[in-house]
Order: sequence, then C-alpha cells, then structure tokens
Amino acid sequence: MVEPSNASTGEARPKSPREPTPRAETPQILLSAPQRESAVVDIARQLLSQLLSGQLSPGTRLPSERQLAESLAVGRSTIREALKALDVLGIIEVRQGDGTYLKQSTSSLLPSAIEWGLMLGQPQVLDLIEARRHIETIIAGLAAERADDQAVAELAEHLEEMRAAPDSAAFVEADVAFHLTLANAAGNSVLNDILGSIRSLLRVWIRRAIHEVGSTDTTIAEHAAILTAVRERVPEAAAEAMRAHMRAAGARLERSLRDH
Repeated sequence: MVEPSNASTGEARPKSPREPTPRAETPQILLSAPQRESAVVDIARQLLSQLLSGQLSPGTRLPSERQLAESLAVGRSTIREALKALDVLGIIEVRQGDGTYLKQSTSSLLPSAIEWGLMLGQPQVLDLIEARRHIETIIAGLAAERADDQAVAELAEHLEEMRAAPDSAAFVEADVAFHLTLANAAGNSVLNDILGSIRSLLRVWIRRAIHEVGSTDTTIAEHAAILTAVRERVPEAAAEAMRAHMRAAGARLERSLRDH
C-alpha cells in the first residue's frame, strides 16, 4: 500500500531537524543509544571500540561531555563515569578545563580488557584493586615456597632497575617486571595468567600511584621487603609484605581517582 504524500493531503512537508554543526577541532564519533547493560558500561565499550578502530590518532581531542550526553540522550554524569573508566585504563586523558584527549596508541591494550568488563565506573575499579591485592598476596606466599635461585636473582635485578630508573617510565617497567617475575616464580599457571592479562592496567595503576606521591622511595622499600621474605623462604612474611604493599599502593591509587 502506497502512503499518501504530503502534497496529496495538502499538508506541508515537515522540515527535517537541522543537525548540529560539529566543532572543527573535534571528530565525530558515531555512537548508538545504549540498549543493554548499564549505560556507563555500554557507552564506555562503544567509545573504546571507536578508539580501537584506528580512526583517531593520539592527541585527538574528543567531543565534550555535553556533546556526548546530548547525542546519546543520557546524563553528563553517565558520560563522565564512562570517560573515567577509559582514563583509568590509560586510554584517554581528561585535562581539567581543556577537554578529553586520546592519550596513546591503543594497539597495546589487551583484548581481554574488554572481556573482563574493565570498562566500568570507579566502584568496580576499586573492586579490581581489591581483587589484585588478594591475588598478589597469594602469589607472594607461593613464590617464597617455590622460587628457585634464578627467580630470586631476577627479582633482585628488577629491584635494582627500579632504584636506578632514570625516569618514571623505566621505573614502571621495572616494577611491572618484578610483579610478573614473582607470579611466574609462584608456579601457578592460573595466577600467572591472571596477573599477566592485566599487565597494561598494572602499568597505568603504578604510574598514577607514583604521580600521587611524587616519589618512588616508599615503593622501592615495599618491594625490598617482599624480596627479603622470598629470599629467606618465609611464605608468611612474603604474604604480609605484599599485603602491606598492596594496601599502600591501593590507597595511593584510590586517592588519585578521588582527586581526579
């Protein structure tokens, strides 16, 4: 059945609403209104998909919170939480008073980040911090039982690399290497794989924690205590040293998230 045209009915054809003119300095990001999951998770996943597509280069300024909120018909608080999740992952940088920028190439982001549901707001990030604390505490205790001399030597080498690091980037890499070596020394493939799968997050978290305190001395001392307990083969002491480190590091990261 053919629908009558506006002309045949005598009615004026309604004018199409004008599309808002995008700002010249920001790209158009095509997103659909969220249909499943919470709005925060769904929007964060869509944003990540756009960023992973390679169509945006590092340093690109993203549309404002207001523009994104209007285009998706959601509140600005929802957009803000979605952006914060991507910020925690080190994918974007929110510059107060200046906008949001793609921070780095996302090619190094592990695909498992999506599968693990890491595109969440701050409460879930805090859950991840808590989970890591328990996992690493178990790893440290097992490493004290099972680490061979070579593993202990590698841990000592990474600790020295942390002490001698010329900049924060080198320090972060040495710090991550220490934790991954410890996980390998624990001799549990599941725990090793879990920690290895979030290494990208570890880098982001360690970097933020360093910036929060402005010094690496405390972190180095915490790692030295872990190494001493592993070297002396005292599982309880190793677990407690790691627990103390995770508690302190988690507190530094949480302050960073609150102050952002």
